[in-house]
Amino acid sequence: MNRFRPRGVWGFILRRLLLGVLVLILVSILVFLATQALGDPARAILGRNATPASLAALRRQLHLDRPVFEQYLTWVTGLLHGNLGTSLAAQEPVTTLLSPRLVNSAVLVALAAVLSIPLSIAIGAYAALKREKVFDQTSSNLLLALAALPEFVVAMLLVIVFATTVFPGFLPAISTVPPGSRPWNNWVALVLPTITLVIIVVPYIARIMRASMIEVLESDYVEMARLKGLPERTVLVRHALPNALGPVFQVIALNLAYLAGAIIVIEYVFNYAGVGGAVQQAVINHDLPVVQALAILIAAVYVILNLLADVATILVTPKLRTRL
Repeated sequence: MNRFRPRGVWGFILRRLLLGVLVLILVSILVFLATQALGDPARAILGRNATPASLAALRRQLHLDRPVFEQYLTWVTGLLHGNLGTSLAAQEPVTTLLSPRLVNSAVLVALAAVLSIPLSIAIGAYAALKREKVFDQTSSNLLLALAALPEFVVAMLLVIVFATTVFPGFLPAISTVPPGSRPWNNWVALVLPTITLVIIVVPYIARIMRASMIEVLESDYVEMARLKGLPERTVLVRHALPNALGPVFQVIALNLAYLAGAIIVIEYVFNYAGVGGAVQQAVINHDLPVVQALAILIAAVYVILNLLADVATILVTPKLRTRL
C-alpha cells in the first residue's frame, strides 16, 4: 500500500476550501438579489400611509437610495468583518438579535446529530451483517416507512402519543425557551423536538450504511482478510467498516445540512425559539438584513459540512488517500 501523503490531502483540502469560497460568493449574490425582490423595506416599516418625504428620509438613513452594487459591496464588506448589519424591524444589530436563537437551534441540531449518527451507523452495519434475516427485513421496512413521513407529521404524531392523547402530560407539547434562558436549563422540553429530528435523519443514513456495508463485505480485500485467518471482528473493524463509512459521511453531511432547513418546521410545531421563528418574522417584516444573514449562514453550514464530509471520507478510506 502506498504511503499516506499529507501534501496530497492538504492540496485536496485547499481545493475544497477555494471551491467553498466560490460557492459562498455566488450564494451571496443570489441571496442579495432575491431579498431585493421582497419589496421596499422602508414602506414595510412605515406602513401604507407613509408620505414620500418620510420614505425618502428612511431610505437615505438605511442606505437604500444607493445603487444596488454599492449596497451589495457594503453588505459583503460587513460580513467579512463580522458585521451582519442592523435589523430594520428591531433596530438592533442582527448579531445581537440572532445569537440566542442560533444557540437554541445549534443545541437542537447537535443533540440530534450526536444521537442519530451512531444509531444510524449501528443499525445499518448490523442489518448488513444480518442480511435477508429478520432484523434486516424488519428494520428496512420500518426505515422506509419513516423516511416517507414529512417532518411535521412525525412531530404531530409524537405530540399526540407523548404529550396529549395517549400519554397526556408525559412530555411537554411545546418547547419554549424564555428570553434570557438557555435550552439546557430545561432538558425535558428538548426531548420531543430532538426525537423528531432523529427520526427524520436515521432512515437515510442507516439505509446508505447498510448498502455500503454490504458492498464492502462482498469485496475482494475483505474476502482476502478472511482467508488470511483474521478474526471476524478484526475484519469488520479494520477492513470493512472504514471503507463503508466513506459514502455514509456524504449522506451525514447532506442530512445535517438538510436539518438546517427542516428545523424551521420543527421549531414552528413545538414553538421553539430558534432560527425558524426569526426567518418567519424577518420575511413578514421585510427585514432584509436578518433574511440575508440567515440565508448566508445556512449556506455556510452547507459548505462547511460538505468540506468536513469530503475530508473525513479521504481520511477513513485508504484507497482514496493513495489517489491524491
